[in-house]
Amino acid sequence: MDAVIKLDNVPAKGATRVALGDRLFVTGGKYLFLGLLILAVLLPLLAIFWRGFSGEAGQGGGFVAARELFASANFHWLLGNSLKVSLSVAAIVVPTAYLFAYALQRTLIPAKGLWRGISLLPLLAPSMLPGIALIYLFGNQGLLREWLPDNIYGFWGIVLGEAIYTFPHALMVLLSALGMADARLFDAAASMGAGPWKAFRSITWPATLQAVFAAFCLVFTLTITDFGVPVVVGGDYQVLALEAYKAVVGQQQFGRGALIGMVLLLPALLSFGVDAWLRRRQGEAMSGRAQVFHPAPSKVRDACFLALVLVVCAVLLLVLGMAVYSSLVKFWPYNLSLSLRHYAFEETAGGGWLAYRNSLTLATCTAIFGSALIFTGAYLMEKTRGQQWLNQALRLLSFVPMAVPGLVLGLGYVFFFNLPGNPLHALYGSMALLVICSIAHFLTTAQMTATTALRQLDGEFEAAALSLKAPLWRHYLRVTVPICLPALLDIIRYLFVSAMTTVSAAIFLYSPDSILAAVAVLNMDDAGNVGGAAAMSTLILLTSAAVSLLLAWASRGLLRRSQAWRQGSPATT
Repeated sequence: MDAVIKLDNVPAKGATRVALGDRLFVTGGKYLFLGLLILAVLLPLLAIFWRGFSGEAGQGGGFVAARELFASANFHWLLGNSLKVSLSVAAIVVPTAYLFAYALQRTLIPAKGLWRGISLLPLLAPSMLPGIALIYLFGNQGLLREWLPDNIYGFWGIVLGEAIYTFPHALMVLLSALGMADARLFDAAASMGAGPWKAFRSITWPATLQAVFAAFCLVFTLTITDFGVPVVVGGDYQVLALEAYKAVVGQQQFGRGALIGMVLLLPALLSFGVDAWLRRRQGEAMSGRAQVFHPAPSKVRDACFLALVLVVCAVLLLVLGMAVYSSLVKFWPYNLSLSLRHYAFEETAGGGWLAYRNSLTLATCTAIFGSALIFTGAYLMEKTRGQQWLNQALRLLSFVPMAVPGLVLGLGYVFFFNLPGNPLHALYGSMALLVICSIAHFLTTAQMTATTALRQLDGEFEAAALSLKAPLWRHYLRVTVPICLPALLDIIRYLFVSAMTTVSAAIFLYSPDSILAAVAVLNMDDAGNVGGAAAMSTLILLTSAAVSLLLAWASRGLLRRSQAWRQGSPATT
């Protein structure tokens, strides 16, 4: 009788432990994520507001200075230029990236892996590199100078540079959305007589509409908050981000930079509102019984998309190849013999090889800790129930970094972490603070990539785990992570190369011992050593490419083992 009672009590105790563990994983994880977001995003931004609106001597100048700035004709001119550039870049990049992603995911064009790798190359270099390459191509002494009626400095120089810089960011989001499709929907449409165009309008486009909006907002905010391209090829065409950079770095007007930075927060609020509206209208795109979609052969379709892919890849290779070539030229354009003199960093100002080693450390730590934190946070927000107010707060805070210029975020870290009374003051100037700032700075893009992939999964997966009394954390590690492994690896690669190429926020946070390679690029460009800047940028590009290839090779092996394990296991959970 005692034995029967003990056996009867086992399931109840086991269920209690599972429920307790799930509550700790979900609720505790959300509150931990919220605390980190408050520390890494909200408090530095509040410090910026304090600096921007403070009326104390030596601070922002208060509401009087803000009113004068926002009412000035110069500010209206800068705002108009920024909006014009950002909308133009988004109008060019998003449709091109969508067609490119469609070609990779929904057609049968050859060498997809090669085209995908080329398309992501701009992600592996600092944002200044496209501007440097455009100068060598279309500048006053450019190789293709006669191709343009006017020089590259100005509006079109910024648009072209930003388009190259932002293209892979939009592509990552759209690849995740177009990578998952239920073949049963297309089979049903075909049986009802629907052609490819009608199937696209009724199935593919509605399922990817939210990702299109996310990509548009991402490109818009990346462009309006970037100063790397405008500082190189902007010329007399000034934008808000460049004005903030000049006010802080050149004029030491921290309050003016903070005020402009606050204006650039508005796109994040708009993005959050529209994204929440689209989320309510759009259902799940992939169920637990979904069948893998395989596109049907079509010579005309594949030929058209292949032509588009070839044109885009040719443009990217021309720009990036020109940057690499210029780093090897001894003295442009008078002595075009090849030399490695620009790679002798210890002989030039900017940080030398120490900056390169520090960037490797920063990128590795950001990729490891950031990917685990961001993907887990996205899972808790999207695939668990309860705490709706907490989910909304997490989404809002996760969207904010998308519209915060890196230099303004860096200023916020200066104002907050450098306060003498702050117990976290010891972090200031350390590599740990650079890692925290990098994760916060690039959080939104990685968060959107994770969210796009997770929203394709039906809630039946979690319901099955609950019905089997399996702990949710185990289901997350054994089911969700393997299914979303491609998106997770995109996040890891994105965080690594973004941390490797970051300059805007780090320019205020590094110490002589923690100077970074991308900061060295900016310093060399400011000093007129464009060849040295191109050489350091090329080294960053090659390093990021090597690490990305290594991660891709490792991911394929892990994915094969994961699939073999799941096929041989009696139950996934």
